[in-house]
Amino acid sequence: MHDDGVDFRVWAPAVTSVEVVLDAGPGSPSAHKLMPEGDGYFSATVARAGAGTRYRLRPGDAERGCPDPASRYQPDGPHGPSEVIDPSVFAWTDAGWRGVTLAGQVIYEMHIGTFTREGTWAAAARELPELASAGLTLIEIMPVAEFPGRFGWGYDGVDLFAPTHLYGSPDDFRRFVDRAHAVGLGVILDVVYNHLGPDGNYLKAFSPEYFTDRYQNEWGEAINFDGPNAAAVREFFVSNAGYWIDEFHLDGLRLDATQQMFDASSEHILVAIVRRAREAAGGRSTLIIAENEPQHVRLLAAPEMGGYGCDAAWNDDFHHSAQVALTGRLDAYYSDYRGAPQELVSAATRGYLYQGQRSPWQRKRRGTSTRGYALARFVAYLQNHDQVANSARGERLHMLTSPGRYRAIAALLLLGPGTPLLFQGQEFCASTPFLFFADHTRELAALVRGGRADFLAQFPGIATPAMRAALPDPADPRTFERCVLDPSERARHREAYALHRDLLRLRREDAIFRAQGAHGIDGAVLGPEAFVLRFHGVGGDVRCLLVNLGADVPLEPVAEPLLAPPVGRRWRTVWSSEDPRYGGGGVATDVDRGWRLVGHSASVVIPVAERELDG
Repeated sequence: MHDDGVDFRVWAPAVTSVEVVLDAGPGSPSAHKLMPEGDGYFSATVARAGAGTRYRLRPGDAERGCPDPASRYQPDGPHGPSEVIDPSVFAWTDAGWRGVTLAGQVIYEMHIGTFTREGTWAAAARELPELASAGLTLIEIMPVAEFPGRFGWGYDGVDLFAPTHLYGSPDDFRRFVDRAHAVGLGVILDVVYNHLGPDGNYLKAFSPEYFTDRYQNEWGEAINFDGPNAAAVREFFVSNAGYWIDEFHLDGLRLDATQQMFDASSEHILVAIVRRAREAAGGRSTLIIAENEPQHVRLLAAPEMGGYGCDAAWNDDFHHSAQVALTGRLDAYYSDYRGAPQELVSAATRGYLYQGQRSPWQRKRRGTSTRGYALARFVAYLQNHDQVANSARGERLHMLTSPGRYRAIAALLLLGPGTPLLFQGQEFCASTPFLFFADHTRELAALVRGGRADFLAQFPGIATPAMRAALPDPADPRTFERCVLDPSERARHREAYALHRDLLRLRREDAIFRAQGAHGIDGAVLGPEAFVLRFHGVGGDVRCLLVNLGADVPLEPVAEPLLAPPVGRRWRTVWSSEDPRYGGGGVATDVDRGWRLVGHSASVVIPVAERELDG
């Protein structure tokens, strides 16, 4: 958009002509022919159009128009007209914001539709100061590209450049980001470049070559990144990555299910996406995080080393082992884990647990070596949208285990060397579930409901006829409404909130925990469900995190070198999950009169001079 009007341009090699039809607003009603440029592109400048003009593109001899594939806003949803948006009129106040780097980040995964009762950008923005005060540093927004219906997770987006109208206007989104930067929070967006949703996807009206049948995709047709006419398809998705960074001042992207982005080109599409995102930042630091179930560290390697250049990757192994340790469940993909202390030690000190071994559940080798990669590059979590919902009732982890065990594993997550991620409400142990919800047409809703039940049937307990019949209907508005957070629980669950705030403060203020294992980290098993992590700092300083998920463990004799204090010093407990402020029993691990690890607890001990302890 400029002083001479609005430029319209679309790639439509499947047709010989394209019209833009102005339905409402400036310049309407009128129709204007786009002129062919070559290579399947059509374009024109429409002088009378302007911000607020609602329009459709009419490819070929189609009776009705379609939304613009690069629509910036769909005010009536994915089947309605597109609207011209002028991004230049928004008054940003974040000129001094320099972006984010990976070091020290604590990620907070947020679904805008359920984060507040209103489910809007404006309502979510009001909560940002509280999140910053709690010690969170980076908001990860679940996908917002326009999708059909009144509610959904966002992974079935169909208009990739249009923030969904359900949460507010594009400027409301910009205002959210601007406010986040004002209180010191970064914002990254979860984007889906591996498939499009089944309802409202009009790309084939312009070219069937957006998609390919050369690859099998778990969620629909694979994107054509390497076949005939792939250059224009690649540019569409690469431009989208840059668009979010440029026009919304986002601090980076989370790339969904990268293993389903198939590309045999000489340069993988992920390399191009990462490069464009960084270029669009204009000198601001940009963070790119990948989800990759096979755990290929190639995503983290630099392009000049044959990698894709991402900053970090999600680590399912940490979640799965912790889930088994706290709940004892060994079904479906959890059957590859035992939740043993050595697993948790290895997850903390090595990142991935599967680094090329055979996965019995998948019946193939899984994972690659993490050697040489900083531990901060592996994002660890106890909850995320998928894992909470992958149960019959969408229950959060603190509801599936004992309070003491949960407090102890929270300490491992928030003091460990990985980059921690909290799912919305986790910081105050929200009682609300997070279920799968999606509002579709009746026919599609039935298919989605059946497909969801079939997916959950990998868990034997859910596969029974009684449990299958009791699964919440994803299309029922009540399913969605049950997932809306109640912010008053911060006060009602003040012990849980204090636990998370204090752990985040300790992580932030203690130089050794803040270094995330950069100076070395060791671990050892101390009992059937107990272990120690020893974090090394500069000048020989250390910290020990002791975790016991089982019964009390007396350790006399103490035949473990990692429990030896530095020369001339003794240990002092400085933090315990058994603090009454957190709902604990008040009995901390005893490190003065012989080691005794209290059951279902975690403690932090530091070395102090003998006289300091005695005094």
